[in-house]
Amino acid sequence: MLTFARVRALAIIAVLVLGALIAVLVALTRDDGLVTADHTSCPDDGVVANLELADPREIRINVYNATDQSGLASQVGEAFANRDFEVVEQGEDPRDTDGAGVAVLRYGPQAVGAAHVLQAYFLNTATFEFDLEREDDVVDVVLGNGYRQLATPTEVRLSIAALGSPVPPPGTCVAT
Repeated sequence: MLTFARVRALAIIAVLVLGALIAVLVALTRDDGLVTADHTSCPDDGVVANLELADPREIRINVYNATDQSGLASQVGEAFANRDFEVVEQGEDPRDTDGAGVAVLRYGPQAVGAAHVLQAYFLNTATFEFDLEREDDVVDVVLGNGYRQLATPTEVRLSIAALGSPVPPPGTCVAT
């Protein structure tokens, strides 16, 4: 025999389960976080940016050393290569950056998403340097005096989650 207290408890549990199911369905069907702009939404002087978070096998990088530590670019370049990145060049920084900070990521419109992924390998502490005129899809990774090591795979995943989706830099629009 059901008492009033048991009926009330079952009703409350049923309401909570129903609310949880609705919340899950709403979360699964929402797509507010997706960028839906296309080329037609670009201003006349806008440059199309690639915001795709690429797999490391699809990311091309140059690794440059802006510190006094000899061989750092080749050491970090090898670490990136072991993580499936395509390392195009490595050596001393051609722009002679002062070496401050952990790292500087230099990139153009075709590598916005790639730079976003690389930021996670520096635990979101690298400085972005976007160049609207750059036409290649390579990201220059300039190592600074604050660099200690690349993030672990788990730290990278957590950093990417913390960063969220890349935002088109000023003067660009979204590639479809």
